[in-house]
Amino acid sequence: MKRAAMVALVLGVLAGRANAAGPAAYVADPAQSRLEFVGVQAGAPFTGVFHKFGAVVDFSPDALDASRFDVSIDVNSLDSMDQDRDGTMRGADLLDTAHSPTSRYVTRSMARTATGYSAVGSLTLRGVTRDVPIEFKFVPAPNGARLVGSATVKRLDFGVGRGDWKSTEWVGDAVKVNFTLVLKPRG
Repeated sequence: MKRAAMVALVLGVLAGRANAAGPAAYVADPAQSRLEFVGVQAGAPFTGVFHKFGAVVDFSPDALDASRFDVSIDVNSLDSMDQDRDGTMRGADLLDTAHSPTSRYVTRSMARTATGYSAVGSLTLRGVTRDVPIEFKFVPAPNGARLVGSATVKRLDFGVGRGDWKSTEWVGDAVKVNFTLVLKPRG
């Protein structure tokens, strides 16, 4: 009887620790968060933003195996501060927003690094899904947290560039993505 009680006590303590160490649930505050990209056109860098996106984040430095990011982007909301370029980017030869209006990034694994954290996740863009690694920092705050990071996406891996736009002579293949997510508790 004593042994059964001891096993139950140990299991209860372990279950309590597992629950306490689980990831905290957050959602990005769209008014305070930013998702931007930097591309190269004709040898000069340009910056654009996505005005509409959402992120659901479950994260704890002590529960990386259970942590997860799920980011959904309205690709039509891109804005590079140049209407002609934006129209071309939304077109069938590049992002093809008429057929692929959203993009999604979902993490699969996370690890601690010397400067913060890294994650690998699946990015679906233009109907193509590929693994994309990200680097990020997680900064707890009194009423949530801040997630700041970056990734490099090869546009041609996702079919973003057909016809004349497949060449990297005028538009670079690598696109840097930078994000700052202001996270609020979810639920």
